[in-house]
Amino acid sequence: MLAFGPMRYILLDKITELSPPERARGVKCISLSDDVFADHFPGHPVMPGALILEGMAQLGGVLAEAAMRLEGHTDLHALLTMADRVRFRRAVGPGDRLEYQAVCQRVGEDGGRIAVSAESEGESVAEAVLTFVFVRITNPTLLARRREYLQIWTQGGLVDPNERPGRTDG
Repeated sequence: MLAFGPMRYILLDKITELSPPERARGVKCISLSDDVFADHFPGHPVMPGALILEGMAQLGGVLAEAAMRLEGHTDLHALLTMADRVRFRRAVGPGDRLEYQAVCQRVGEDGGRIAVSAESEGESVAEAVLTFVFVRITNPTLLARRREYLQIWTQGGLVDPNERPGRTDG
């Protein structure tokens, strides 16, 4: 998630389902052109587990924030504070499609817990239980950037949010 500036790794290509406060689903297609494969590992590209975890956290944060928007809180940003029961089941690399799932266990103004998982071709890749806290964002540039990413993730591009039904604010 974008916290205080541009983020080097956006590890979520598309959100395929956003049903707050219950669950969200998303995908990340792993490509040999991803920067990380320049060094991890030459001749045997493997997606680092930390980046798989970050992708799950990005989806979990979107779900937590969307749940809070339902309560009228449009300026809260989810920050990952803890990752429990993290398990990596198998390696992934170029050509793999990660299918992320996030299921809300608890969410409130103080934060939330989200169970997340990643699969590829029907096989479990990773899972964890993530804890988030919320911070208020007031910077208009950052708020606009966050809306832009959410628009791309959920609707496939930059469009006027008033032109499509089922828009996702914030």
